[in-house]
Amino acid sequence: MGEWIHSHQTTIWWIASASIMTFIATLIIVPLLVVRIPSDYFAHRRRHSKQWAGQHSALRWVLLIGKNLFGYVLIVAGIIMLVLPGQGMLTILIGIMLLNFPGKYRLERWFVSRRPILRSINWLRRRAGQTPLFLMGDSESL
Repeated sequence: MGEWIHSHQTTIWWIASASIMTFIATLIIVPLLVVRIPSDYFAHRRRHSKQWAGQHSALRWVLLIGKNLFGYVLIVAGIIMLVLPGQGMLTILIGIMLLNFPGKYRLERWFVSRRPILRSINWLRRRAGQTPLFLMGDSESL
């Protein structure tokens, strides 16, 4: 094992550096994204909004592809952060929220309804002076 580590020092340093940079980036980016979620985003049974409906179709496709690619990057980074330093679950949630796929809203609602995740999100929102997220059927949040 020691020989393998010695022969792959450059790779190990790159992985460690990427982990540290990802950790720092998520400490900044994830809270900024979480506080931008409307407080009633999960209070409805279905999503009705059509994003970028007034934009030219070519621009709409570019924005949609860019948003989905960024979502996949966040999901991969979140999975990596489950074993490395970082906010893995919140990063995965933000990544999922950026993707477009059938059943996405139901998955988001299920994910956020997990007590520790909702508590973490609402703690970040309180610190930023935002109202807490409300789930469908909740009269008060956690």
